[in-house]
Amino acid sequence: MFTGIIKSLGEINNIEINHKILRITISSAENLYSTTNIGDSVSVNGVCLTAVKKSEKHSLIYFDVVEETLKKTNLDSLKIDDKVNLESPLKVSDGLDGHIVQGHVDSTGVIISNNLVDDSWLLKIKINKKWLKYCILKGSIAIDGISLTISNIDEDYDDTNGAISISIIPHTLEHTNLKYKKCDDLVNIETDFFAKYIEKLLPKKERNE
Repeated sequence: MFTGIIKSLGEINNIEINHKILRITISSAENLYSTTNIGDSVSVNGVCLTAVKKSEKHSLIYFDVVEETLKKTNLDSLKIDDKVNLESPLKVSDGLDGHIVQGHVDSTGVIISNNLVDDSWLLKIKINKKWLKYCILKGSIAIDGISLTISNIDEDYDDTNGAISISIIPHTLEHTNLKYKKCDDLVNIETDFFAKYIEKLLPKKERNE
């Protein structure tokens, strides 16, 4: 379990494919490297992955990504030198900044625009209507693992997609990989899991209305 508060950026050092498993090697910040053991979970662009190997040279951490995860996330579009958001799991003693993020990505969205408006960057993302129903105005959402607040919702961007807008403060832009994003880039989306549990508890008739 994570909070969506990104403490460090990593850099893709190497990518290998072996029997439909993608192994990504990430050069990480020293503080994250030193506190991550083999078998530990790490959020990589919002995807909960397991550290399978470490190397002290360049503080490298290795992760294996299975085919099912590749289908739902943007990890298969990563390239050497790409920057990724990294977060260690939430500890019981930690305060809960951000919101509860499981690291179970629902889908990917496409950046429609990323423009400076007043003193903040306004990020607009196209998202399939299947997942838009879990998006709430002023509610939380994780974009590439970053805990953000939805500022506007367009229910009918096109026939199959809606769109959400998010205001990004300069601090978040500076300390995450959002500053490297451009239009048409894919981002990982994890909607608020509380909404999914509430829907599951509703009678089937009410869910379909």
